[in-house]
Amino acid sequence: MPELPEVETIKETLKQLTLNKTIKEVIIHWPNIIKQPDDTAHFKFLLKNQTIRDISRKGKFLLFQLDDYVLISHLRMEGKYSVHPSSEPVKKHTHVIFKCTDGDELRYNDVRKFGTMHVYPKGQEFLNKPLSILGPDPFDEAFTLTYFKNKLKHTDRVIKSVLLDQTVVAGLGNIYVDETLFKAGVHPLKRAKKLTQKEVTAIRKHAIETLEGAVKQGGTTIRSYVNSQGDMGMFQQELFVYGQENKACKSCGQPIVKMKVGGRGTHVCNKCQKLNEVKK
Repeated sequence: MPELPEVETIKETLKQLTLNKTIKEVIIHWPNIIKQPDDTAHFKFLLKNQTIRDISRKGKFLLFQLDDYVLISHLRMEGKYSVHPSSEPVKKHTHVIFKCTDGDELRYNDVRKFGTMHVYPKGQEFLNKPLSILGPDPFDEAFTLTYFKNKLKHTDRVIKSVLLDQTVVAGLGNIYVDETLFKAGVHPLKRAKKLTQKEVTAIRKHAIETLEGAVKQGGTTIRSYVNSQGDMGMFQQELFVYGQENKACKSCGQPIVKMKVGGRGTHVCNKCQKLNEVKK
């Protein structure tokens, strides 16, 4: 699933390709992607003649800023956007096509069909789900150490599960949580409320720094992720633990272990990330 750095890269790429394009018509081949409004005909009506003025991001969501509305898009596991001339054949698994007045088409392709789209009038996008329930972005001023400490001290969940919770902090996913916890020297199974002040500070610091580094590298290419121009992110070359099972830890030489935490594949160095508590 694309995480914050990948979505940031997609956002910047799409801005180069789509700003000031006007939507002439929307074609929908898989209606289940459209969540708001639930009537696809109304969805098409709202977007007709709307111009893409800007594209922003909140967590893992893309926000297409139109004249009167905001189109909120979540790519989920396999969603991808690309821009093509209308004469170019449409690829399999292309489920939504935004036909533009200049002859180009913004196409949404999604093999698994898990992606979602919501449209709200400008000013209402953060008052309704899905954005209303999101925590602060790691790059937001609201993601302060005080905020983070308060969120952690009131939960008995393990730290990895908390960091994956988008209502606590938006944008972190499996790859960057594993990398963050390794750099902070914290085991993913440690209970959030048992973390020391030093550990909480380190997690927040490394979450921000890891995401910043990944954004600069264009994200991480895992399985099929590429940005909207087909370029692969390069941050996978910087990974310390994710996808490194059985390889030597770059810090201590011990083999990286893969385990399950909350049903998610989790990568850890048990020497660098010691679990200094009794698991309940």
